[in-house]
Amino acid sequence: MVAIVPQANTQPIGEKRVTLRGLNWQAYQQILHALPQSRGARLTYDRGILEITMPLEDHEFASRMIELFIRILVFEMGMKLKTMGSTTMDRADLDRGSEPDCAYYIQNQPRVAGRKVDFTHDPPPDLVLEVDITHTDIDKNRLYAAMGVPEFWRFNGQEWRIFQLEDGAYQECDRSPTFSWVEKEYLYQFLEQAQQDEIAAEKTFRAFVQQKLAN
Repeated sequence: MVAIVPQANTQPIGEKRVTLRGLNWQAYQQILHALPQSRGARLTYDRGILEITMPLEDHEFASRMIELFIRILVFEMGMKLKTMGSTTMDRADLDRGSEPDCAYYIQNQPRVAGRKVDFTHDPPPDLVLEVDITHTDIDKNRLYAAMGVPEFWRFNGQEWRIFQLEDGAYQECDRSPTFSWVEKEYLYQFLEQAQQDEIAAEKTFRAFVQQKLAN
């Protein structure tokens, strides 16, 4: 029997979540394909546990602004990018599936450019971001490590945590392996300014990045 476990309310509220337990892969796939493509809810499945997340304002602001933060860095550093967004990353062989807030091919962009990605054959995204302001029942570090994602960012509304895959498990690090010169304080300042004016924050951060790279 499937148990439905609603999450307890915590502050701040960044997401609403419903957790279903006791589902097999086929049941997860049935739910996934029964939902409309244009839905706002995101699904994460981990070996019998399905979490359905409905992002609220704080969550959406953080995920959109961190995505902008990443795009500015990639552009100004002259790197390549293929954005996967919340594309469903299903791995039947691992009995896991996820729809992250953001996922990107950067180092491996040339290997997947110009076509649809097949997660059963192609490498996983180089960088995945998850915003979890409220508690999640899914061990996302273990999930994305199993999928082989090299770099995993987590943001809880206050703290940016960076994980690098080493020997099949994540090790937390102070700086991003992809953007090794970027300090965490840069993101915090960017988000704080974006709360007041997103366009001004983008202009300021882009100019800051250009100056740092020129030096």
